[in-house]
Amino acid sequence: MSEKDTISMQLVREALLQTCPAGQPDTGVLLRAGIDPAQLELPEARVSAQAYARLWRLLARRCNDEFFAMDRRGLPNGSLAFMTRAAMAQPSLGAGLEIALGFLSLMLDDLQPSLVRQQSLAEIVVNEPCEQPRRAFTYFTFWMIVHGVACWLAGRRIAILAIDLRCAEPPFCDDYRVMFSENLQFGRPRTRMIITGDCLDLPIKRSAQELQRFLAEAPGNILVKYRDPASLARRIRADLLGLDPTQWPDAGSLARHLCLSSATLRRRLAEEGQTYQGLKDSVRRELAIAWLAQAEPSLGDIAERLGFADSSSFYKAFRKWFGCNPGHYRSLVHSRGDELP
Repeated sequence: MSEKDTISMQLVREALLQTCPAGQPDTGVLLRAGIDPAQLELPEARVSAQAYARLWRLLARRCNDEFFAMDRRGLPNGSLAFMTRAAMAQPSLGAGLEIALGFLSLMLDDLQPSLVRQQSLAEIVVNEPCEQPRRAFTYFTFWMIVHGVACWLAGRRIAILAIDLRCAEPPFCDDYRVMFSENLQFGRPRTRMIITGDCLDLPIKRSAQELQRFLAEAPGNILVKYRDPASLARRIRADLLGLDPTQWPDAGSLARHLCLSSATLRRRLAEEGQTYQGLKDSVRRELAIAWLAQAEPSLGDIAERLGFADSSSFYKAFRKWFGCNPGHYRSLVHSRGDELP
């Protein structure tokens, strides 16, 4: 079983925490899901995405809630199907998201989502009546549903620029970063997901038969298909993130470092739908987003650190990447968000 098709046992424990009295695991449910209860306390243990999906369905059936009883009202069984069917009838992803978020806002008491367009960016903002932040698992389960449905409606992965969360950072975040984005910010004034605005114009072309397949495989298909899996590409990205961009190796040097030929490196990356140049561009985008989320450095310093000749080149690249200028993005991520803009 490859790591990209597995889920950390820590997420199994999180799922059980809300649905089992006093957090005591239900051995029968775990066995029916194909999960060995003896591995619950092993920090590095992992389960297949299919087993986690079976556990999800079993727990949802037991408490009649597809949101694991993490909201005062919750999502009764059938909610995902109803929401997705209504959303797929819309002409575009933006319109479909409006329908899906409106449904979730109607059904849930504690999480009230809405879509906010910010010029060429867009936010899915979650208003919360309660002052106390929710558990990180609650937020990420919500994002898994919303992002997974959005990706299916569009027929492609919707890139996430950043996720802000009101809660403190949990001890375990690895799978969350793989599923969503490396750019997770905790202890923020509000919970939101930032995406590019142009993806909202993507057309929705889904059939009733495709909907049946999607629902039959959910949530396992969401957990694996639309995430950024552990892979050679991910390893290379991690290495690039640990280096100053001016010190990044060329393709030949990288291949030698990995004990591969240049042709093998290109082939293996191609099998994952990647190129080395594409990975470098991806890391530059990630670093730009991360640095713009800070008060410093200046735009000129960011351009220099990323290896651009000048601020103008960085400005043009950022507009090409995200459809907006870096100053607008910085002002958006630094907005306090006490009220919707």
